[in-house]
Order: sequence, then structure tokens, then C-alpha cells
Amino acid sequence: MEVDEAERRRVYDEWWQRGGYLFAKAFPDQTASIEANDSAREYVESKIRDMVNDPKIADQLIPTDHPIGTKRIVTDDGYFEAFNRDNVALVNLRRTPIAEITADGVRTSDSHYPLDMLIFATGFDAMTGALSRIDIRGRNGRTLREEWAAGPRTYLGLASHGFPNMFFMVGAGSPSVLANMVLMAEQQVDWISDCLDHLDEHNARSIEAGEQAVDEWGAECNEKAAGTLFPSANSWYMGANIPGKPRVFMPYIGGFANYGNICAEVAAAGYKGFDIVGVEGA
Repeated sequence: MEVDEAERRRVYDEWWQRGGYLFAKAFPDQTASIEANDSAREYVESKIRDMVNDPKIADQLIPTDHPIGTKRIVTDDGYFEAFNRDNVALVNLRRTPIAEITADGVRTSDSHYPLDMLIFATGFDAMTGALSRIDIRGRNGRTLREEWAAGPRTYLGLASHGFPNMFFMVGAGSPSVLANMVLMAEQQVDWISDCLDHLDEHNARSIEAGEQAVDEWGAECNEKAAGTLFPSANSWYMGANIPGKPRVFMPYIGGFANYGNICAEVAAAGYKGFDIVGVEGA
């Protein structure tokens, strides 16, 4: 909001043309300030209205229930223009929810739609679901499912207290989905590999995240998220697409480079925050 409207428009145009999720990063305060976010939201709304001929259809395609960028932005490869075609119809399931899947289509609360093909895209239990579906047990038989019942508890998104010699990757407590996933995986693979070398060099037999370190990292993640607009959206970042799942902002939103620096500092300090047990139990 330090620049005038013409300059904001120029920057928005530039980032919109780049495509993908990058538009959410056109200005650094877009996902922290509701005033800045409103300006971005109004820009996206104008773009959608330019692309969709029917104003009533456009109204239904414009996101209004969350700050722009706190869910993935469609910025777009012909998606919006598709609704101008005669053979495309929008069925708003918020207004007319699905009543049943029939042998030859879908019945909503007000109509039946015959279909040749139905593609299910029902979402996923992001970041924790793959782990909660495995009976992972740590020290004294404690289960990871119980340990994370109120939300994921990790140190650096890499390990959890009570589960020695277990590392997680590109999941909760790390930048994960907010960063480039390939770079994120490479960074964590390199860190874990160096950690294993360190353990081998010191004849260690186990490494485990300390309970205090887990608590402090959780507080750090929560503090970073609270400084943004992301927790105000019912997104899968928050687990909102899974009934009964705790509403916790799961990624670390402090930035990929900053996260990498923190991990490097932890390693340089002898894996500060981790409990390392040697061959003799020391």
C-alpha cells in the first residue's frame, strides 16, 4: 500500500501474466494486511469478470469466503473462459448440494444431470493423513495418531518427540507445500543424510526430537502463521476439508530460505534440540 493504484495495477498485471500461484506474492503484505489483500482480491475479481460473459456465473466463480491467496488461486489456463461455452454448465453445490450419485449421473437437490463420465475430485487429508493411516508406534507404544490428535507436533518438521530414529519429509512443520516441493525434498534429504553421517561418526544409536524443542518449534510456527491471513481461510492448510480434523495451520510459513538457515544452525550446533544416545547409552 506504499505505492499508488497505477503502480499496484502494473505490478499485479506483471505477476498475473507469470501465472500460477505466484500472483499471491506480488507484494509482501498481500497475505498479512487485509487492506493490501482487498486490493489484490479486487484485481482478481475484475480479471474473472473480464473473462466470464455472464455476470451471474462470474459471481459464483469469484472467491468471497477467504482472503485472496490463502487458498490456491486459479490464474488460469482457459478455466474461466470455459464457462462461456454453450456445452458447459456451472452447478453450484453450495446452493444445490449433491443428493446422490445415480447409475447414469448425479442428482442434486433440484435436478438430475445425466453423465457419460464422472470424475471424483474429493480432496485429500493433507500433510498428516498418510501418517495417521499407518499404525506408527514410538517409545512405550505411544502412537503417532494419538500424539498428533490435537494437531501435528514436530521439531523443524523433521522429527517428533517419542519417536526416535524417525524422520518426516515435506510435511507439517516445514515449508513443504508453500515452497517448491522438489527443492524442499532435496534440502531435507541432504540434512537427514548429513545427520546420519554425524550419528555414524559419533557411534550413536538413536536421535530423537526433544520435547521442549517440539514445543518451541510449534510456538514458532503458530506465531508466524498468526501474523498472516492464512488461518482465516477454511483451507486444507488448516485441515478444514476433513471433518473432525483439528484446525491448525500445518506448514511453516517463515520462508524456505529462513527455514534452511535454521536447520543449518541446528546441525552446526551439534543438532541442538535433539537427544542423541550413544552406543553405551550416554
